[in-house]
Amino acid sequence: MAMCDYMKSTACSDLLKEAHCTEGRAFVGRELSEQDVTQLNSAGIGIRLPMSNHFVEREEYENNRPLLQKYHRPCNSVIVTNDDLARWIQQDFPKYHIDASVIKNIKTHKKIDEALKLYDSVVLPMSLNEDLEFLEKIEAKDRITLFANAGCALTCPSKLCYRSLSKINKGKGGKFECVLMFKERELLGMVDFPLQPYVDLGFHRFKLLRTRPNGLTGY
Repeated sequence: MAMCDYMKSTACSDLLKEAHCTEGRAFVGRELSEQDVTQLNSAGIGIRLPMSNHFVEREEYENNRPLLQKYHRPCNSVIVTNDDLARWIQQDFPKYHIDASVIKNIKTHKKIDEALKLYDSVVLPMSLNEDLEFLEKIEAKDRITLFANAGCALTCPSKLCYRSLSKINKGKGGKFECVLMFKERELLGMVDFPLQPYVDLGFHRFKLLRTRPNGLTGY
């Protein structure tokens, strides 16, 4: 990677739970201790704070400035879905690398170009890994993150879970939704992509999912 490697944490601080800013899954608990973060940053390894909830209010942002200030270091990054949140962080905490989350579902060249005006990098939907012609035409390949493997989202037509969990994580009700509740679709389990074709095209940023116990998807 251009500046440093990254380790993703869904809970680098207890404040994350208060912020309701976790991503496409429910908040479970803290994953990295403060000592972990210090040692990682000292070794040139940044942490990635997932703040990819669809729904963000300015008041929440203001209340959680201490979290962003605490980890505001050049090697660290935030993963964002909401454009307003990305702008606020960019303005107030410019040392962060801001990733456009895969949850934004950016899958056209026009949308990639637009997103890169705001975000430092864009995580593309894993289904685009299967379209080498599309990938080849992307100009800013050094600012694109591809998936090294894929789970259930690879064949999901609408990804209802992303938005439904955003509502749940806000603590304002809502219920979990999945396409499988409404129609059957093919589940391939965890799929590994051969990385060399993407490297040959000029891509060097990859995201690796951890397999869930059922083997059907990752996180």
